[in-house]
Amino acid sequence: DGVYEVIPVYDRQPFRLRHHLDRLQHSLDGIRLANPLAPAEWETLIGRIVAEAEWLDQGVYLQVTRGPAPRDHAFPKTVRPTVFVMATALKTPSAELVSGGVAAITAADNRWLNCDLKTTSLLANVLLRQLAVDAGCAETLLIRDGFLSEGATSNIFMVKDGVVLGPPKSNLMLPGITYD
Repeated sequence: DGVYEVIPVYDRQPFRLRHHLDRLQHSLDGIRLANPLAPAEWETLIGRIVAEAEWLDQGVYLQVTRGPAPRDHAFPKTVRPTVFVMATALKTPSAELVSGGVAAITAADNRWLNCDLKTTSLLANVLLRQLAVDAGCAETLLIRDGFLSEGATSNIFMVKDGVVLGPPKSNLMLPGITYD
């Protein structure tokens, strides 16, 4: 078990890094896993990854797992968490995609009740996203109790009368860093 974060980097500057580290801490707290690094240590590590990567614009993926241990569903007592960090080229949507939009389908939001934790347990999201791919669409919009919660892989916003609207924050969605 573990948690992850994906931090966009523009011109070698991590976007809202402190907000991402706060969300990482929220997720770690939610699965009762001690943070193996202090915020300043995360900043140093991420800064090193960003500086050494070949791309100016990149995505930094970091993952913290409970660590290697004998198979058991209880937390191991003497294992140190494992930290994995990597950078990839940042993919941004084309101008054509932005202006033309994308198709989407809807499906019942059948995920667990702690969607505000960014965990590595993404099987429900993977299956819901595949529904969109199978239908030739870009995303699956998730509906729970008659209300839109989010996309299988994205936050959802709409503009009505010049006002940006989004689902209310709760444990049933993962608000993106730009949500606020």
